[in-house]
Amino acid sequence: MANEVKDTKFDQYLEFPCQFNFKVLGLAEPELVDEVMSVICRHTDATDYSPSVKPSAKGNYHSVSVKVTVTSKDHIELLYTELGKIERVRYVL
Repeated sequence: MANEVKDTKFDQYLEFPCQFNFKVLGLAEPELVDEVMSVICRHTDATDYSPSVKPSAKGNYHSVSVKVTVTSKDHIELLYTELGKIERVRYVL
């Protein structure tokens, strides 16, 4: 699964560079937002992204949404992969 090839169609629907909204669902722990932003900042040029956080109905999970400037289909796929590696993360949408 580590070398899974993604066959997305982002390049057919988007013009790069563009804004792309990532939604990350993970455990409701204080470190989640910092870990998500650390990955995003490591793989993008900007550092001024503003994530929004919403708790789940029962409060066990948080949804972290952040708009990122992406430069290619590969860039989107890299971010999906790296965000998915965070231990607290359950889903990346």
